[in-house]
Amino acid sequence: MTSSLVFLGHSTVLLDLAGIRVLTDPVLRRRLTFLHRVVAPVAPRDHADIDVVVLSHLHHDHCDLRSLALLGRGVRVVAPDGAHRFLRRRGFERIVTLKAGESHTIGAVTITATPAVHDGRREPFGPRADAVGYLIASGQTAVYFAGDTDLFPGMRELCPDLDLALIPVWGWGPNLGPGHLDPQRAAEAVALLRPRRAVPVHWGTLFPYGLKRFYPDRLREPARAFAAAVAARELPTEVRVLAPGSGLTWQP
Repeated sequence: MTSSLVFLGHSTVLLDLAGIRVLTDPVLRRRLTFLHRVVAPVAPRDHADIDVVVLSHLHHDHCDLRSLALLGRGVRVVAPDGAHRFLRRRGFERIVTLKAGESHTIGAVTITATPAVHDGRREPFGPRADAVGYLIASGQTAVYFAGDTDLFPGMRELCPDLDLALIPVWGWGPNLGPGHLDPQRAAEAVALLRPRRAVPVHWGTLFPYGLKRFYPDRLREPARAFAAAVAARELPTEVRVLAPGSGLTWQP
């Protein structure tokens, strides 16, 4: 069975594995706190057909409550340990929380939380929940969605046969804070993971109001630099740099 993805911008990716539609960290609006979207919004088609949303952590640019609400309060949400009360109090009805190493199965797809090196607290006064990534696998294919993370040694052992890695490259704005990967360190993550394919995410979508004209290269350069860094290491991984709204398919 063919697997596919559509990159919707920032860390939002729509995966279709074994007929199960998985949406990662949905941010579907034009504005988000002090950030604005610098590319046109791309919403997943057929909201009602989303089988599950996975949230890597509770930061506003990964857990946007208004975007979640667009999918319906009954959407199934897999979130990190510590997020259940926060989401339940905002009206979401079907919540599964996972610690790193724990799994949840939907149809033929198993979602396993993985470690992440990132502060998961929702600023400024929100709860502190874990930050995680996810290994999303069917019997035919395996995808790693890293969420937000820095390098960690366990990346090498996450999956011995990884078809696709969704790697966060850079952050938002002109500076890169702790718990993120710059293009070179993102390429090192690929060297540890050894996926067949890698797609850079977390770049070129959100930027602080009023700063875009001062730092235009921050919108485009991270993904290109990541692809070059992977190529320079002569890794076997195929890097696909996707514009929001574009996608790819692959055979297991």
